[in-house]
Amino acid sequence: MKKLLLLPALFILAFSGALQAQNDGSLPSATFAQSQQKAKALLATLTLDDKVGEMTQYAIDMLCEGQPYNVKEPLALDKVKMQKLLVDLRVGSILNVAGHAFTLEQWEHIIPAIQAFARQKASGIPVLYGIDAIHGANYTAGSTLFPQEISLAATWNPVLAQKMGEVTAYEARASGLPWNFSPVLDMGRDPRWPRFWETLGEDVFLASRMGESIVKGYQGSGLSNRNTVAACLKHFLGYSFPLTGKDRTQAWIPERQLREYFVPTFQAAVNAGALTVMINSGEINGVPVHCNPAILKDLLRDEMGFKGLAVTDWEDISYLYTRHFVAKDYKDAIRLAINAGIDMAMVPTDIRFPVLLKELVEEGEIPMSRIDEAVTRILTVKYELGLFEHPYFPFNTYPDFGSPEHIEAAFGAAKEAMVLLKNDGVLPLSKQANVLVTGPTANSILALNSGWSRTWQGNDSKWHETNKKTILTAIEDKLGKEHVSYIEGTSFDKIIDIQKAVEAAKGKDAAIVCIGEMPYCETPGNIDDLGLPQAQLDLVAAIAKTGTPVILVLVEGRPRILNTIEPLANAVLGAFLPGNEGGRAAAEVLFGDYNPNGKLPFTYPRYAHSLMTYDHKATDLNSGTDRPPSLPGRKAPRTAFANGSMVFRMRGRPST
Repeated sequence: MKKLLLLPALFILAFSGALQAQNDGSLPSATFAQSQQKAKALLATLTLDDKVGEMTQYAIDMLCEGQPYNVKEPLALDKVKMQKLLVDLRVGSILNVAGHAFTLEQWEHIIPAIQAFARQKASGIPVLYGIDAIHGANYTAGSTLFPQEISLAATWNPVLAQKMGEVTAYEARASGLPWNFSPVLDMGRDPRWPRFWETLGEDVFLASRMGESIVKGYQGSGLSNRNTVAACLKHFLGYSFPLTGKDRTQAWIPERQLREYFVPTFQAAVNAGALTVMINSGEINGVPVHCNPAILKDLLRDEMGFKGLAVTDWEDISYLYTRHFVAKDYKDAIRLAINAGIDMAMVPTDIRFPVLLKELVEEGEIPMSRIDEAVTRILTVKYELGLFEHPYFPFNTYPDFGSPEHIEAAFGAAKEAMVLLKNDGVLPLSKQANVLVTGPTANSILALNSGWSRTWQGNDSKWHETNKKTILTAIEDKLGKEHVSYIEGTSFDKIIDIQKAVEAAKGKDAAIVCIGEMPYCETPGNIDDLGLPQAQLDLVAAIAKTGTPVILVLVEGRPRILNTIEPLANAVLGAFLPGNEGGRAAAEVLFGDYNPNGKLPFTYPRYAHSLMTYDHKATDLNSGTDRPPSLPGRKAPRTAFANGSMVFRMRGRPST
């Protein structure tokens, strides 16, 4: 396989000096070398069956009564399946939940049961359990949910990012979960991509600073600490810039751009001591990343200095055969991925993986040295987390789980994440005002959180808290219900009762129109048009005709085009995805109890095909003439950017 990466290592980072200087040397932990030594000593006692088992990760569905993706409710662990996977196949890692968040009481049953079975195998090696706790311990009912990363980035506050990491780590460990598949360090440079909201925005410097702070919040000063978890950087590398804008589709990224825009966030987190990394599901320049040694070895290991565990994303090794067509069969796909540098396979349901991996070693297709390297990394993580001594900590010793202090931290982050994009003086509203509240996102906790919230898609209210405030109910708390009229107006894409909303708007002091997106995650969030659905545009236009001041509240995971309605609005508040406390936070801003100080972490496009980032080149601002400026050093015209292609601009990166 030809190597993708050709440029000298000196050019690995546009900001390498600055980012290296921020590494305080305290992470990886002082015990890392000791953990490696322990891992190597244990490795010498293991059989090949033990080793291939350690490299295998299954979804918890495989341990439950019922079938994968259709387990029995309420969840019940199947002792026969647990014996097969955890003892006979010696599986080293389990992940996920079976469809929805578990209660603390359920985790208190699940984790000890899994670890008890793991101890029955000859090696006694504990299981490494992984979860997607991306804005709080979202797969544990009642946990604290912070703003999603795109909103967190709008705070431009690394201290808040670290606090989110600390609270998330505490509440994940309270659930018995030591490994967090977070933070997302992909760059948010294409808003068509459905995982845009999982990023920390379009700016390399901002995302690097916020990302390393999240890692420090997760991992603290030592991973065996009962309040910390192992971070997992994802998705290395270039996942967020697909050519089509669709999830898990190919990317074309020249090496200069790859290194300048997509490597630095990961390098900053590696410098901060991140212990694990998840590999991109897609292709870069025609080569699937999860079988590309130029990225997984030459770049990640040799140049960037990453020493931890590399795990695939969901089912990605089999996709080398079924989707990418670079392997002749599943077994060949395993050979390609493991030899390229994958340490652990998120299988997640195919029982053949450890069997075929063992065959490949016995046939000489995968050298034992590669297996030993991978297993040493896995065992090192387990030692670093203290799992051999404490596979879990007592569940009744985490009194601050979901505490008022944690909720207040999330509320504070949600307030700082609010971005006032436009205001002609209508805000703040008087607390004696009579208002209409309308729009599809006005009365939805689901919309405030979006995906990875209690369920994968975040769209099932059955599993969400009932005591959290929507934007509507938070406004009612401010004014009293008698001063608030609520008409839904539209769903996300269908008209419901626009005319009723128009009638209700007449004579009101303001119409607060909450528009945007309903929850989605990954491929189900693919779209063909960045424009807001016509139903929502019609709602805003109809209400504006009444003469009542219009305040738009944007609840969305990516910038949906609103060029036809923005001129009709007197104010625009970017709430984006502020989490469980976002309804209260929006109301605080609307009524002047909090002075908004959030800043865009991305540039808001005016047109669907004008996706220019703030760090554009001068040649991107072509004024329509090929004639060069008449004066040396004269800057190119900026009118195309300021007045044409962007509605709201991201500000330049901070000085510190």
